[in-house]
Amino acid sequence: MELVRKTGSEVVDDDDDDITCPMLPGLPDDIAKYCLALVPRSYFPRMGGVSRRWRSFMKSKEFIVVRKLAGLVEEWLYVLTMDSEGEGTHWEVLDCLGNKRFVLSPMPGPVKAGFGVVALNGKLVVMAGYSIIDGVGSVSSDVYQYDSCLNSWSKIANMNVPRYDFACAEVNGVIYAVGGYGMDGESLSCAEAYNPETNKWTPIESIRRPRWGCFACAFEGKLYVMGGRSSFTIGNSRFVDVYDPVNHKWWEIKNGCVMVTAHAVVGKKLFCMEWKNQRKLAIFNPEDNSWKMASVPVIGSSSVGFRFGIMEEKLLLFSLEEEEGGYNTLLYDPKAPPGSEWQTSNIKPSGLCLCCVTIKA
Repeated sequence: MELVRKTGSEVVDDDDDDITCPMLPGLPDDIAKYCLALVPRSYFPRMGGVSRRWRSFMKSKEFIVVRKLAGLVEEWLYVLTMDSEGEGTHWEVLDCLGNKRFVLSPMPGPVKAGFGVVALNGKLVVMAGYSIIDGVGSVSSDVYQYDSCLNSWSKIANMNVPRYDFACAEVNGVIYAVGGYGMDGESLSCAEAYNPETNKWTPIESIRRPRWGCFACAFEGKLYVMGGRSSFTIGNSRFVDVYDPVNHKWWEIKNGCVMVTAHAVVGKKLFCMEWKNQRKLAIFNPEDNSWKMASVPVIGSSSVGFRFGIMEEKLLLFSLEEEEGGYNTLLYDPKAPPGSEWQTSNIKPSGLCLCCVTIKA
């Protein structure tokens, strides 16, 4: 089998015909795929440089499916952290033991704020956002995808509407983007969906009212949008917009969470941290649209806040206040017996956590 050479971050095929060669000589392709799926995740980027067929397979959703069937999927945390000087950011990757695996190469394009981040099919997708270039503000529709198996960035289809401070989430393999601010700072009610199979964004029905600073999550195949502000309400919105992808329709419930500084879905429940109450978790059960509160065991400054991550069906709380020894992390286990839900965790980013995404591959 012909090997490839690398030029920078690009992979160059020495044999364009290797797409017709067997994946592993002497083995049927289905057995070869299973063998490739058995390799530990840390070797994936090197494997992607062996041949075009290997690389194509590793970029596909099938590769993750085979890994799952083999019981070898690994969870890694992709954490966007603030540099120690506070002048820049970078993505770093941590495993379930808190070991730092590597730092991602810088994302293409200008530095942005107000962008959306979603994990999809073992890939990190970073969408839209607001940037300042030569003193001029600009709203983007650019979308970049990081392949966690091949350790590479690529640009995918632009969104139809440039936006920032919007809600986004993945539902049944499709990414949804809702609301936010537009090109001229106007609040948006429009929404769109990205299909990775076609690499296309398609407009869907708009929500009833413009909404910004909101967030989204998925439950039972439906998209929930809550928090933030709406031009039709005074103050922060408690309305929850729910979208059914099957019937292509929105409806509303009136029991949402407002001014959310962090959120994560663990199991079948949503965990939120509200701006006005940094010492309690607000836990939403979509089965009956009910909320309950859980105290956070934090002492010291009343200004402590958190960003959330997820690891092995447990909630990670990354502190926004640096203590001696760095930023500490709490762990909440929803399945633990009452009174023993809280622990400390060894999983710590190198700096302030700005956002965190779990990718299984």
